[in-house]
Amino acid sequence: MGAMSVRTESSAAHRAGFACFVGRPNAGKSTLTNALVGTKVAITSNRPQTTRHTVRGIVHRPEAQLVLVDTPGLHKPRTLLGERLNDVVRTTWSEVDVIGFCLPADQKIGPGDRYIAGELAGIKKTPKIAIVTKTDLVDSKALATQLIAIDQLGKELGIEWAEIIPVSAVGDAQVSLLADLLVPMLPESPPLYPEGDLTDEPEQVMVAELIREAALEGVRDELPHSIAVVVEEMLPREDRPADKPLLDIHANVYIERPSQKGIIIGPKGKRLKEVGMKSRKHIEALLGTPVFLDLHVKVAKDWQRDPKQLRKLGF
Repeated sequence: MGAMSVRTESSAAHRAGFACFVGRPNAGKSTLTNALVGTKVAITSNRPQTTRHTVRGIVHRPEAQLVLVDTPGLHKPRTLLGERLNDVVRTTWSEVDVIGFCLPADQKIGPGDRYIAGELAGIKKTPKIAIVTKTDLVDSKALATQLIAIDQLGKELGIEWAEIIPVSAVGDAQVSLLADLLVPMLPESPPLYPEGDLTDEPEQVMVAELIREAALEGVRDELPHSIAVVVEEMLPREDRPADKPLLDIHANVYIERPSQKGIIIGPKGKRLKEVGMKSRKHIEALLGTPVFLDLHVKVAKDWQRDPKQLRKLGF
């Protein structure tokens, strides 16, 4: 038996639980997650559906542990993938301990916000906080107007906001205040994850997301959602000295139609090279080790509409 540690101070019970941020694309959800966790875990993008997987960031505090679950964007489904994502979203919302609804301070409440708020109204048990993001972009008068509008929106839809809190993810003070407000809504529980963990997402999925983000850059208009990335394997290179490791990563970039191949690869393969270089930098930063990245572009015909392909690509 190891030595027992005795807590002398009569501290409040430790709390731990799950929170998720919702809001339309570009509402500042990922930026907020990163600011709370203090490292880049979620993929920031101004397009819906770039966060395909539940990326979690973990906020460690002496008295609490807050696990952030990043749900994919909720949107009106047009495809099988869309419907499946929406089901994932609703399930996640009813399982977390608190939901933070992000609304940017610099944009009027629009139909997209109303759609999400309407869905939130249907999830009765989970406490909801309205978070006004990007407050650094507006003056105090515009901010006050937005706070009143959000209060109104709650009244109209029968949502009881536990808090309405303005934050600028750029300013640390408000971010830690947000954590202070979220913590009391969590159940009493020992920590759910070891101290050092920042995300429990398998590394392969995060690597795939980084490649996908780089591949979409600059061609979002032509190929908005028709890219999926699957990391086939990640293996340490054999025969490397311990102080000079190299990780071999083999990944496939799947597109829906042969005609899209040229867009991704670019003239003389220039674009794919850039995608490789850019994502390799991010991957090395994420994993803290040099990486050899081997990228291949493959066609998976109409994968967004084909259940078999969706399963193979991990949805």
